[in-house]
Amino acid sequence: MVPWRRYVALGDSFTEGLWDVPGGAPPSTTTVVDPALECRGWADLLAGHLAERAAVAPGDEPVRYANLAVRGRLLGPILREQVPAALELRPDLVSLVGGGNDMLRPAVDPDVLAERLEAAVVRLRASGADVLLATGMDAKDSPVVRRTRARVGVFNSHVWSIARRHGAHVVDVWGMRSLRDWRMWAPDRIHLTTDGHRRVAQAALVALGLEPDDAAWDDPLTPLPSPPLAARVQQDAEWFREHAYPWATRRLRGRSSGDTRRPKRPRLEPVDGAWSASAPER
Repeated sequence: MVPWRRYVALGDSFTEGLWDVPGGAPPSTTTVVDPALECRGWADLLAGHLAERAAVAPGDEPVRYANLAVRGRLLGPILREQVPAALELRPDLVSLVGGGNDMLRPAVDPDVLAERLEAAVVRLRASGADVLLATGMDAKDSPVVRRTRARVGVFNSHVWSIARRHGAHVVDVWGMRSLRDWRMWAPDRIHLTTDGHRRVAQAALVALGLEPDDAAWDDPLTPLPSPPLAARVQQDAEWFREHAYPWATRRLRGRSSGDTRRPKRPRLEPVDGAWSASAPER
């Protein structure tokens, strides 16, 4: 039986759901993205799984879900803005995943980030909520993002320690073998595809002590032949032009892709329809 009835998800683009676009495809460029493009994501899927598994007797409260995550958010704003908003909703389960955008900045101190994260976890746990954290992804195979690997590793160590000290749960994203395959990643090489988000949702079930729906949830895909060097160089050049350069330009201007965005699901609402884990692809 699932004990949670009020789940609130906090974070950045990872938890907002970029780029899980059921029935569609991730954007091929970050220079032009339809602001109305609806994304689902692992947290939405997890909420659906919890709702489907909840044994609700007549008169019992159904599983309700809110998602306050906004793309581009650094850990500081997540903790300052989203944590208080979540507490007002009186959740019994909170997923708090952030720091990925901070790690892309070379001057970041993962020890300082961890101190701030722990203070937020203490606050959430004091409210009576269970807390679900997540490690950062292993960027070993990324030609550019892998430069962040050492500091992400330090931050991950803190995440495990924070969870142990305060009785939180951890989604081991770093350890997921299936995510080492580029077919799990959108063209921007930063965000997951629909299948990637589906697998993270299964990992979240495991982290919460629940059985996954798919026993092969982390099995790697069948390997593909490595493309010729010339093709890889062309792909890297296209990625830099369509994704890396626009991101760097926004950063130099002090802007973020989420500056004008609001949470997609700011209120606790019953999980049904498009947000159900068993909903058909649209």
